[in-house]
Amino acid sequence: MSARSLLRRPVAVAALTLTALLLCAATWLLWPARPVAVAPSNTATSEADSATIEHGRYLAVLGNCMGCHTARGGAAFAGGRGIATPFGTVYSSNLTFDATGLKNWSADDFWRALHHGQSRDGRLLNPAFPYTNTTHVARADSDALFAYLRSLAPVAAVAPPNDLGQYLGSQAALKVWRTLYFKPAEVLTVAPTDGPLRGAYLVNGLAHCSACHVPRNALGGSSDMLSLAGGLMAAQGWYAPSLLDPAEGGVQAREVAEIVALLQDGRSGSHIVTGPMAEVVQHSTQHWRPADLQATAEHLKALPVSSRVGAPPGDARPAQALAQGGRIYDQQCAQCHGAQGEGVRGNDGQWAYPPLAGNSTVLHRVPANLVQAVLFGGFGPSTAGHPRPFGMPPYVLDLSEQDIADVSTYVRAAWGNDAPPVSALDVQQLRASAVRH
Repeated sequence: MSARSLLRRPVAVAALTLTALLLCAATWLLWPARPVAVAPSNTATSEADSATIEHGRYLAVLGNCMGCHTARGGAAFAGGRGIATPFGTVYSSNLTFDATGLKNWSADDFWRALHHGQSRDGRLLNPAFPYTNTTHVARADSDALFAYLRSLAPVAAVAPPNDLGQYLGSQAALKVWRTLYFKPAEVLTVAPTDGPLRGAYLVNGLAHCSACHVPRNALGGSSDMLSLAGGLMAAQGWYAPSLLDPAEGGVQAREVAEIVALLQDGRSGSHIVTGPMAEVVQHSTQHWRPADLQATAEHLKALPVSSRVGAPPGDARPAQALAQGGRIYDQQCAQCHGAQGEGVRGNDGQWAYPPLAGNSTVLHRVPANLVQAVLFGGFGPSTAGHPRPFGMPPYVLDLSEQDIADVSTYVRAAWGNDAPPVSALDVQQLRASAVRH
């Protein structure tokens, strides 16, 4: 046998091995997923008692389920709301007990969706539904939530198909994503009832805080899907600040009562929630029980501190930008926020318009929230403790992108503030990524 023949043999074996591996991978990707077997529910859901249904109602508030599963102007929990992602739009499903919703589902099917991220037929769910968080929900809470949804009046409503393209929305793509970023949590029979453990249970589970506050890679995943290290919500153009860094959204140095006030009233001291977090306070956290607010505050306060080194302020904040930004600030902003960025208090002694000097939102390394506030304005949430919040008008029609960049650069450099400048390109990109529902 020639030397050439001997060399050809291992090459041929390697080619056959590679072909076999590719065929196995293709088979795995294209093979339909089967429903994961789950232990049957210990509670009967056909005739749930009023206490169980009320508990489920409260759990739906904790998870702000109605926020995503209600289209603007549509029936509550009937789905159809478009949820923007960097890859396209995902439409929420109907959670009422109509044939177009959960009528044919059992408590076991519902648990499979929450814990395993699978529909009743085994179809893999899109992670826009935060099953990386709901996998931490206790089985008893899942059953109570299902009992509450079962008690709602059925609504016939079919959600539009997800707009994710032929490949990104495929079951094969979801198999790959789940392999990289999802593992079902250890099953909890009973949820913690008090203390920081209760707070961790809420933050990691139903409240799904990391759905926004996790830093995501190009595939929309993270090595730690429960991370609260902050990340850009690219499809909305907002930045969810790090809850590990006190210079951003971390509350480790604050009193528990202050944290509770922020979650309950939407404001605490000079801090006022806006943007997506305002919706969370509006529809969810202001309605939480005091013990759950306390437990969550204790958990957030106890998070480890991890401060990131941001970009240096920049050698050159353009003098022209600072001068023009200062003029715009004097004309448009000083009346509410003060000539020196000191803010203005209302008749109740609380901040009506927060100070911008030392303001963490102004100083974020990612200027998204400042730019969004200038572009589109907004109000804090209306809560029992703050029923008539002052608002900020939008300047998207009054100021050019360069003007907004200049005034943002100015407030990030004035009155002792020291943050990198903002460019017109930054404003343009954030404006383009903002999704107005």
